Amino acid sequence: MDESSMPPPSVTAPGPPTPPVPLAALLAREELGLRRIAGPADADLLWVHTSEMADPYPYLLGGELLLSAGVLLTDPDRYVARLVEAGAAALGFGVRPVHESVPEALVEACDRHGLPLLEVPPETPFTTIARAVWRLMAEARHRELRRVTRAQQALATAAARPDPVPAVLHQLATHLDGRALLLTATGEELHTAGRHPSPEAAAALARLAGLVTRDRPGAPASATDTAGGTQLSAYALGGEVSSASSRDRSDLRTPTRADRPTQGQARDERRTHARDERVTAPQPQPQPQGERLALALATCRREPGDHTVAGIAVVLLSLLTAPHRGTDAAGRSAALVRLLLGASPAEVAPLLGPEGPWTVVHARRTDGTRADTLTAGALGASLGSTLVDAGYGEGDAVRVLLQEPNAPAPQPGWTLGAATPTPLPALPTADLRAARALAHAEATRTPLATETPATGLASLIPPDRAAAHARTLLAPLTPPLAGTLRCWLSLHGSWDRTAVALAVHRNTVRQRIGRCAELLGVDLNDMDVRTELWFALRQE
Repeated sequence: MDESSMPPPSVTAPGPPTPPVPLAALLAREELGLRRIAGPADADLLWVHTSEMADPYPYLLGGELLLSAGVLLTDPDRYVARLVEAGAAALGFGVRPVHESVPEALVEACDRHGLPLLEVPPETPFTTIARAVWRLMAEARHRELRRVTRAQQALATAAARPDPVPAVLHQLATHLDGRALLLTATGEELHTAGRHPSPEAAAALARLAGLVTRDRPGAPASATDTAGGTQLSAYALGGEVSSASSRDRSDLRTPTRADRPTQGQARDERRTHARDERVTAPQPQPQPQGERLALALATCRREPGDHTVAGIAVVLLSLLTAPHRGTDAAGRSAALVRLLLGASPAEVAPLLGPEGPWTVVHARRTDGTRADTLTAGALGASLGSTLVDAGYGEGDAVRVLLQEPNAPAPQPGWTLGAATPTPLPALPTADLRAARALAHAEATRTPLATETPATGLASLIPPDRAAAHARTLLAPLTPPLAGTLRCWLSLHGSWDRTAVALAVHRNTVRQRIGRCAELLGVDLNDMDVRTELWFALRQE
């Protein structure tokens, strides 16, 4: 009669696949008194099975520690060959009362076929061995769940950073102890993190990325390979994630006879069966715009929970890199085409949605690094807008166009400058004001500065008369001098802060302000003079 020692069914939601138990961990339990007397030292145990049949092959699934007292053992060589063919991981032979010692022919057969053979002393019941295996398996699963949970928390935190894509890749490379890359379909590296793989592995990763990003029906959602001992994986981004219920059912599927390795595959399948990761990867969908992307991983080893951790990263990266879609996409495309063909902003305004008002926001990274397209897009998403210009020149600010009711708010890792809401035709002026606000925010080290319109007494003067007076008063100044004077006055005459805002040396600021005083013929230390000039400069 056969008896399979299986753990009780779990009522909780499954996590990563249960890690196998190394044979060495079981042998280390001294209270069991087990001794390996033949076969290799390395083996991975998936479960324990007890059988006294002459040929237990039909009842094995692969990866078992088979326990037997040899009641019907007549042909040790054929017996061991059939176990290896079935994919058994090891054989535990109990001595007494049937056999006083392990038959020498069985020892020789296990050595010949490469099957680990354990001697089980009479005082150790088979159930005690099964209990020890499940305890070791539970401990391993608990460790793996804790590792996956820590990785999930770290990835979620990274996704909320100002530079979410590089941060997620960095955490992924750290928790998997390898290399994480964001690749295009052509193999171009957009972001990388972790130690560099070998040239052979890098080339294989590029091939895998091309495989999963093929824009045609039947393209796989993920692919794996090995190169020089390095474990390689690639996952397509930008698609939908299969439902949790179907994924859970796949994880818990009970192996059947059809899953048993063939004779030629038995030895390899026995070692890899435990790492059969059945977590369904997000299924990519065709993207109407842009180039499809892939997450690529290169690690020295592949743990049971690695596929779960990678799946979390795939979901986050898919959300962070997916192109924005919606009913207004066609309108924005039409507006762009009409602008390129010479239409005025007022003519294309209806295609962008409601008339406004609109808010222009300029932004730079707090650490001074340049923001790439993905990072700028993440900032736009945080502010609630898909209208983002990442800038392509060195030192260019990221520009975001917001439409009410969205309003700018401070963002971690960013310095923002915003103009007040304005109609679409006045956006060029608002763009200039947002740039000034950003310079002011950087000079004063505030996360967000907003340039407000004139209020109070200044608002009582008709705008046309105020603008005419400003043009007359400021006529002697060139635009660079006027900009320097305005920045200097807005920062209360601080040489250092003005130098920071304008990205020039403080002596340059002194020279320009002195030149302004000379051309205007005024004393800039006089508060009345400063007030009048500030009023005039605010009309620009």
